[in-house]
Amino acid sequence: MMTFSFFKEFAQPRKLKQQGILGMNQRNNMYISRYNPRKLFPLVDNKLKTKQIAEDANVSTPELIGVVDNQHSVKSVDKMIAGLNGFVIKPAKGSGGKGILVITKVEGGRYYKPSGSECSIDDIERHCSNILAGLFSLGGGIDVAVVEALIVFDDSFEGYSFEGVPDVRVIVFKGIPMMAMMRLSTSMSDGKANLHQGAVGVGINITTGEALNAVQYDEMVSHHPDTQKELALLKVPHWEEVIRLAAQCYDISGLGYLGADVVLDRDHGPMLLELNARPGLAIQIANGMGLLPRLQQIEAANTDSMDLDQRLAYCKQHFG
Repeated sequence: MMTFSFFKEFAQPRKLKQQGILGMNQRNNMYISRYNPRKLFPLVDNKLKTKQIAEDANVSTPELIGVVDNQHSVKSVDKMIAGLNGFVIKPAKGSGGKGILVITKVEGGRYYKPSGSECSIDDIERHCSNILAGLFSLGGGIDVAVVEALIVFDDSFEGYSFEGVPDVRVIVFKGIPMMAMMRLSTSMSDGKANLHQGAVGVGINITTGEALNAVQYDEMVSHHPDTQKELALLKVPHWEEVIRLAAQCYDISGLGYLGADVVLDRDHGPMLLELNARPGLAIQIANGMGLLPRLQQIEAANTDSMDLDQRLAYCKQHFG
């Protein structure tokens, strides 16, 4: 199995090509521009629109508490979150995990982040104002703040994530799940499953849900840096449901090349967190293999007429 040490030692373009590594320009020109009509981007670039098309297709998503859509309504956010023990506030048009405020505990009128640092209601209102001003949004445009219920992660992930909810990123091409990784929050990532902020990425076998490799800041790791849990033992529960949900995202969005982010709630099972029309490429490092061979195999196959079950069967048959 190829590990990240390969990438560090043989990072020349010729070697990367031989190993089927998909580069950014190639991704943009050969897959995003060809398979993702730009008119569909607003459906996934706006989390509220994504939530709507998912709910229309009976795809489960985190509960929507409310939306702060103007500066006047910022002062009412305290009523919106009253009585909640935890919640998440995020920009509808944010990207890369920017602007996501996770509150995991409320006590004595104070709000606590996964790291233990606390916020006041003034801090929360200021954060909402910054979201509305477009501070965290794609292109810096005016935005709205989305308030969602806090996900309670499945008990089987105990020790694999630090003070935050892990999620699964699945790359889906022409409706076929083809590569996956789990993102585990750390103290460095402040409870967010964001690799750029210090979360751990674990490559996941697309047919079994079992761990392959794990990386943090593009370096191989064997244990979670905070809990010391052995990452090779990770197995994602309800895996059949996870990849079925991810494959459905092709049908509900119309995007041929996408990243589906799925969370596993203890009480509600797999839920769609968001969709990405320009999924990143670090999943190749986490899996220790390139995307290109599987992309090219799907392109060469006659998959356009396949229904959901046939696409899932293709995944199991060819990527097991």
